[in-house]
Amino acid sequence: MAAAEGVWSLYNLLRFFNSLFFPGLIVCGTLCVCLVIVLWGIRLLLQRKKKLVSTRKTGKNQMVIAFFHPYCNAGGGGERVLWCALRALQKKYPEAVYVVYTGDVNVSGQQILEGAFRRFNIRLIHPVQFVFLRKRYLVEDSLYPHFTLLGQSLGSVFLGWEALMQCVPDVYIDSMGYAFTLPLFKYIGGCQVGSYVHYPTISTDMLSIVKNQNVGLNNAAFITRNPFLSKVKLIYYYLFAFIYGLVGSCSDIVMVNSSWTLNHILSLWKVGNCTNIVYPPCDVQTFLDIPLHEKKTTPGHLLVSVGQFRPEKNHPLQIRAFAKLLNKKMVESSPSLKLVLIGGCRNKDDELRVNQLRRLSEDLGVQEYVEFKINIPFDELKNYLSEATIGLHTMWNEHFGIGVVECMAAGTIILAHNSGGPKLDIVVPHEGDITGFLAESEEGYAETMAHILSMSAEKRLQIRKSARASVSRFSDQEFEVAFLSSVEKLFK
Repeated sequence: MAAAEGVWSLYNLLRFFNSLFFPGLIVCGTLCVCLVIVLWGIRLLLQRKKKLVSTRKTGKNQMVIAFFHPYCNAGGGGERVLWCALRALQKKYPEAVYVVYTGDVNVSGQQILEGAFRRFNIRLIHPVQFVFLRKRYLVEDSLYPHFTLLGQSLGSVFLGWEALMQCVPDVYIDSMGYAFTLPLFKYIGGCQVGSYVHYPTISTDMLSIVKNQNVGLNNAAFITRNPFLSKVKLIYYYLFAFIYGLVGSCSDIVMVNSSWTLNHILSLWKVGNCTNIVYPPCDVQTFLDIPLHEKKTTPGHLLVSVGQFRPEKNHPLQIRAFAKLLNKKMVESSPSLKLVLIGGCRNKDDELRVNQLRRLSEDLGVQEYVEFKINIPFDELKNYLSEATIGLHTMWNEHFGIGVVECMAAGTIILAHNSGGPKLDIVVPHEGDITGFLAESEEGYAETMAHILSMSAEKRLQIRKSARASVSRFSDQEFEVAFLSSVEKLFK
């Protein structure tokens, strides 16, 4: 009897839900239609606003080209891409209006341009309008201690909305990797959209780390020790990767900075027909006045590392490998060695990281042979590179590696991590000759450094010549040609 009542109750419950299904479907459909109508109305209003603004000053319809770069006043490689891209477009399309969306509200547009000239020696030939965004805090990783990728990506949508409400361009280029803004500008703003991807927001390597329960920068140890949490995070990553692929596929043209980035973007966005490698512009010309012949003002050999003191740069690996090298060299009674770590500190976290590296040097007993140079002037950097025998790079899966290129242009023999851009694009043979070396482990780095130092000066000179000749493909001029060729579709 009880079983029969249970079946009857279940039957009534199913009938109840069935009675709600079609009305619910109608309501959902109605809401979707209303949403589409509202979005279409917003699009029409934005198009009208764009037409009024673009014809207000000159009386003719001028093309508006906008770059989304919330941190345009920073001094990194991404900012060099921005200013070189603007300069290239201004040469080809001088009549257009150029806009940069930025969150650097504490400085003026003129100060931003002066900073670009001071840091990169780039001066634009036509004016640029800056649209200052007040909600940049929405894309700060510190705001999202958990679900950081999702939080920053959703935050970028709101930041993009703020940008779109202030200026509606004809051509929109995301030059910082905020892919979630692409559908907003394409479908609501009615723009032609392009993107320059320095580093995918999520990569297949990140998925592999979580899947294999390996500890990493994006995978805390407490998650790897818990199979359930690992499964949950893997599902989250797969869902995010799927959505990331959808928004990225909205781009009309895609530029990536290396073969490593290309492989990941093709896997996630699946837009191979409109994706090209455009190597970032590196200021190789600045280093060409450094003599390639070894210049020694002090006995022994100098090893240098150039890069910001961020966790992913893996400076501890450099110090540990150097300690192993010293142990070998002391046994062999070789000339004195010194490691100089050159880099920028952005905040207190970076300063704390430098102090931890100092303590590591002390723990390994090599503090007398390791120096730290923080935020030094460019001329001092050049001087160190001119003295150095070896340039060190230890970041796993660096998307490109501008510091690697600069070391090679300056004449140091590069020893880079056997992954990412350095492996696939930079430290590759040039006309059959080697241009540098790659390693992965402490032992591998120590052995390779010992091998380089044991070479004759003539052999090292040959490698330096090949390396310098190979990096000409990363010049500003090569970037301009490749960039203009890639974005041409946006202007047809």
